[in-house]
Amino acid sequence: MIKTPQEAAQTEYFGRALVALGEQYKDLVVLDPDVHSSTKTQYFSEKYPDRFIEIGISEQDMIGIAAGLAASGKIPVASGFATFVIGRTWEQVANSVARPALNVKIVGTHAGLSASSDGGSHQPIGDVALMRVLPNIKVVVPADGPEAGEAITALVKDRGPSYLRLNRGSTPVVYDGGCDFRLGEVKTLRDGSDAAIIANGIMVSMALQAAELLAVDNVDARVINLHTVKPLDGRAVEKVAQETGAIVTAEEHSIIGGLGGAVAEILAESRPTPVRRVGVMDRFGASSRSYSDLLVRVGLTPEAIVDAVQDVMKRRN
Repeated sequence: MIKTPQEAAQTEYFGRALVALGEQYKDLVVLDPDVHSSTKTQYFSEKYPDRFIEIGISEQDMIGIAAGLAASGKIPVASGFATFVIGRTWEQVANSVARPALNVKIVGTHAGLSASSDGGSHQPIGDVALMRVLPNIKVVVPADGPEAGEAITALVKDRGPSYLRLNRGSTPVVYDGGCDFRLGEVKTLRDGSDAAIIANGIMVSMALQAAELLAVDNVDARVINLHTVKPLDGRAVEKVAQETGAIVTAEEHSIIGGLGGAVAEILAESRPTPVRRVGVMDRFGASSRSYSDLLVRVGLTPEAIVDAVQDVMKRRN
């Protein structure tokens, strides 16, 4: 299922998918705050220059313009660095997009810790929480490049506002043969009965590596890709908890308000189960020349997932 050495950029698949969608949807319009070469919306701008709007460094204006386009029947995709396109525009998203449930697709790139060399100010680790709290908005965190391409395709076809979270640079490919993405669907990548690792984003590949390490100690860990954080498939989460009795969540996001919080909320109300959350603790990011080194520094590794699984199994027993 996973080929760790093989890597691809989520933004590359996203940019190429936009070009294909532009042929299918003549009302598709892409907006960009002067970062199109980084987000790869440049491909759309080259193919459909009359449907590409360069806003300049003004993300709040971009969201307002996208809302106006959606209100007049267009399908706007507003893309930019997640730390700004979410952090700076939350009020505009809340009142101009989410409240009227307009058909705006917001895409935040360079998410999590992936902008490692730019420092903590450019590393959004609370963007999923900010979007998840808003009514009407769907939130998707794809595992790799192929899933990112299929995710934006599904979101453009879907009606209503959404947030797609993408990483900067190349990440391990999980779906080297295509992923058959379905919005809201929980994907089992590896079966197992001793515990379940529920992950999204880059942590899906780490969860698969962790499951291999656990197998050496005869621990049979299930690996779940929960790419759609909202709406979250609560019944699927409850079923996994019932069948394994021990849950670990893994995400490149704060443990507060993201995937781990969403899973814990479901289980606390419907099926109390031992849960450990692997993610960014209550802290900011940091500057690092190497993305991989920064992940290790904040504790986002396969080994950290292994430790969490072993701990949660002890608590269950």
